Amino acid sequence: MTNIITVIAIIAGIIIGVGVTWFIAHVRSKNKVSRIIKEATEEAELIKKERILQAKEKFLQLKSEHEKQMADKSKQLSIAENRLKQKEQSHSQKQEALQRKQNEVNQLQQALSLQLDAVKKRQAELNKAQKQQQEQLESIAGLSVEEAKKELIETLRDDARSDASVLIKDIVEEAKQAAHLEAKKIVIKTIQRTAVEHTHENSVSVFNLDNEEIKGRIIGREGRNIRTLESMTGVDIIIDDSPDAITLSSFDPVRREVARLALAKLVNDGRIHPGRIEEVVAKIKRQIEQDIIETGKRTTIDLGIHGMHHELVRLVGKMKYRSSYGQNLLQHSKEVALLCATMSAELGLNAKLAKRAGLLHDIGKVPDNEPDLPHAELGGQIAEKYKEKPEIVNAIASHHDETEMLTLISPIVQACDAISGARPGARREVVEAYAKRLKDLEELALSYPGVVKTYAIQAGRELRVIVGAEKLDDAQTNQLSLDLSKKIQNEMTYPGQIKITVVRETRAVSYAK
Repeated sequence: MTNIITVIAIIAGIIIGVGVTWFIAHVRSKNKVSRIIKEATEEAELIKKERILQAKEKFLQLKSEHEKQMADKSKQLSIAENRLKQKEQSHSQKQEALQRKQNEVNQLQQALSLQLDAVKKRQAELNKAQKQQQEQLESIAGLSVEEAKKELIETLRDDARSDASVLIKDIVEEAKQAAHLEAKKIVIKTIQRTAVEHTHENSVSVFNLDNEEIKGRIIGREGRNIRTLESMTGVDIIIDDSPDAITLSSFDPVRREVARLALAKLVNDGRIHPGRIEEVVAKIKRQIEQDIIETGKRTTIDLGIHGMHHELVRLVGKMKYRSSYGQNLLQHSKEVALLCATMSAELGLNAKLAKRAGLLHDIGKVPDNEPDLPHAELGGQIAEKYKEKPEIVNAIASHHDETEMLTLISPIVQACDAISGARPGARREVVEAYAKRLKDLEELALSYPGVVKTYAIQAGRELRVIVGAEKLDDAQTNQLSLDLSKKIQNEMTYPGQIKITVVRETRAVSYAK
């Protein structure tokens, strides 16, 4: 029993001890929380006071700045107001001066009015006296004033016409002589200052071989290699008995160059078969196209021409592989450009514009597709398509008189084109064929009744036909021009187009002895 009581007492003591311990811990934690809350409250009060102080300081600063700005604005307004007052005072003074001048002008007008009245009165008296005198003269001479005026005017008019016609004729003749001499000087000076090398193009190229055995490899089994090469390049490849040489024949210099370079690459490589030929020709064509573009860029840079459309630059480069009567077209165009620049500078015109027109004047000869148009007209259309100036378009289109010339640059381009083509050694043509074509043109026109004389001019691009005025009337003259154009078109072969001009005139000649 005693043990049970002891155990109970121990348990009760433990429980009481735990309770006392919990109570003490609870009281301590409560005191700690209270202290933390008190400290936080005190810190918040401090922060609040600091923020209030900062806000007051900021407010005072803003207030000070605002007062300063208001003071500045007030000062500016005061200055502006003073200026306005000064202007008002100046305006008032000017207005007063103007009023004084107005008063003086009014006084002068009154004085002038009085003088004018006196003059009118005097004029009326003079008119009356003159009228009386005129009536006396009419009665003495037997003619009225109007009749006398008419006779005098007719006499003076006839004398003036006679003198004026003689003077005009002398002036025109003198102007013609002076203009002719000045034009000769300008052309000669231009030709002397500009010199470009001439290169000739043939319709065939010769490819030299190191040995005769390579010919068989180029021909291939049953001629398949040479057929492939001809079909890919569009060039006639002639392999004859000529030792160590192959002839490449084509009127297109680009095709001939492609064929020549392709043959050189194939021979050096040693692999010659249809597949390799197609691959090499395609590569060479790309190289030629790149060379065309580079040549065009280099040409425009050398001539100082900028801002040209890239397609026009490509066409300029393509001129390198074209020729006109054996004359390399690019060299010819560069020479024309330099001649145009020199001549325009001598005449005080726009040299840059003339140089550009000279370079582009023959682009109608090198289009990718060749429509049935004269090259001058086609070149004008191409230049207009790529946004060239109207002056350049007209100069290109009219340099063979196929379009009316509208600017001063146009005849300059035409003259420089003729100068470049007429240089000794510049062009080459079979003389017999050229002369025969001109003679056939003239004889064809002479075969018509009523035709007196014929002249083939402009290198065969124009035919002048002179008819007798008593044999054909105007309607028959128009019909003759139409019939000639149709007959030439049907019976003759010629480059470009031919202009037929039929001239009919009546001349009356008399001599004063």
